[in-house]
Amino acid sequence: MRATVASAAVLLVAFALTPRLDAQSQPAAPDNPPDFSGIWDGTTRARPVNSDNVPWTKGKNFPEVNERALAYMKIFDEAIAPKYDCQPATPPAIEYDPYMMEVVQWPDRVLFRYEKDDQLRTVWLDGRKPTALDFSLQGFSVGRYEGNALIVETTNFVFDITGFDDYNGIPSSSQKRVRERYWRDGNDLRVTVTVDDPMFLRKPAEYTTRWIPAPKGSKLSAFNCDPESARAAVKFLPARYK
Repeated sequence: MRATVASAAVLLVAFALTPRLDAQSQPAAPDNPPDFSGIWDGTTRARPVNSDNVPWTKGKNFPEVNERALAYMKIFDEAIAPKYDCQPATPPAIEYDPYMMEVVQWPDRVLFRYEKDDQLRTVWLDGRKPTALDFSLQGFSVGRYEGNALIVETTNFVFDITGFDDYNGIPSSSQKRVRERYWRDGNDLRVTVTVDDPMFLRKPAEYTTRWIPAPKGSKLSAFNCDPESARAAVKFLPARYK
């Protein structure tokens, strides 16, 4: 009996000393992760303004869409774009919108705060995984440092009629996956954004862009989209259908 109790005690001690290997356990963080913190300028001082041919350039990196996407693009009219109801932009478009962005790095997460649409994205570094309830316009982002880069993987998006591009009317589905690789190039912050969505794309598409350091003392401005004012602009758009 005493031997049994002693054996049980040994097992309990061993179990207590054994590290847990569940989904929430934190991977070892690098001693000196790359520094991306600060406010970054993504306006026309840093890159060309987005359009129906930027950053997705026809004849170069324009996405190869399937028949389903072509059908949506054929019926798409600017007036039905959700942005006129103050629906925010999502990856892969929000990274290229010509506004400021702030990056905050914590041990267990990286925060991307976009001036455009006043959006906050959280990139979890602690090994957590999305649940069945974690679907949203911005998706669920996890990340890791690899050398001098931050790798971000985002899934769990909801369907969005302009979730890929609102200039060409390319939608995205809940199967959309976005991969971002951030790195420093001198004083600049660069990113390569790769998007895959088998519901609408024949193969992944990607672009690379940059931010420059914002002027000293810069702060993000409030976006303050008003649905009534935003929708009022629609009446000035040329109708696609007569």
